[in-house]
Amino acid sequence: MKFFVDTADTAEIASLAETGLLDGVTTNPSLIHKSGRQFLEVIAEIAGLVKGPVSAEVVAVGAKEMLREAEVLRKLGDNICIKLPLTMEGLTVCRKLADEGVMVNVTLCFSAAQALLAAKAGAAFISPFVGRLDDIGQDGMLLIEDIRTIYDNYAFDTEILVASVRHPVHVLQAAKLGADVATMPPGVIRALANHPLTNSGLAAFLDDWGKTGQSIV
Repeated sequence: MKFFVDTADTAEIASLAETGLLDGVTTNPSLIHKSGRQFLEVIAEIAGLVKGPVSAEVVAVGAKEMLREAEVLRKLGDNICIKLPLTMEGLTVCRKLADEGVMVNVTLCFSAAQALLAAKAGAAFISPFVGRLDDIGQDGMLLIEDIRTIYDNYAFDTEILVASVRHPVHVLQAAKLGADVATMPPGVIRALANHPLTNSGLAAFLDDWGKTGQSIV
């Protein structure tokens, strides 16, 4: 499974990139607004911090306007992935961009039917929002399971990018179902490494080592 971080905090992205565990970045206008910086400036900086895809979202709702914004965003880096909403206008633009060889992430997916359309439109990624479905009493992971089945039935190349990830359990559930990517806040990525027995075991090892009075270097 690929790990993307969902943030516009360039310091966090740089820190996670150093671990070698980061495969890409997703952003949206809300995240960049929180940074207090200029939209295009942040996207360009992020594109230079990672080698993998950087999803940059259009803000237009009409197809012609989306295409114009996509042209601007594409120039910010060779790894820019254009993020489009799952609307008929967005799917139309997705098809046009995909035909030109442009990576597209179709976002705000809440049904398997929508995911099927995105795959037919040539999306590189489909972003189902599992956390938001959980919030309204539905099981977001059932959507991931349905999409996986449909995509496998027809050998679609579109990658399932699990979004709206709230905690490590979401990541593990998605991995078990065969999702291709999980995008998550920085804290969730770090939480995956935490376990109380790891911490207590390391403390015991270090205590024993200290009693030997030895040094490796």
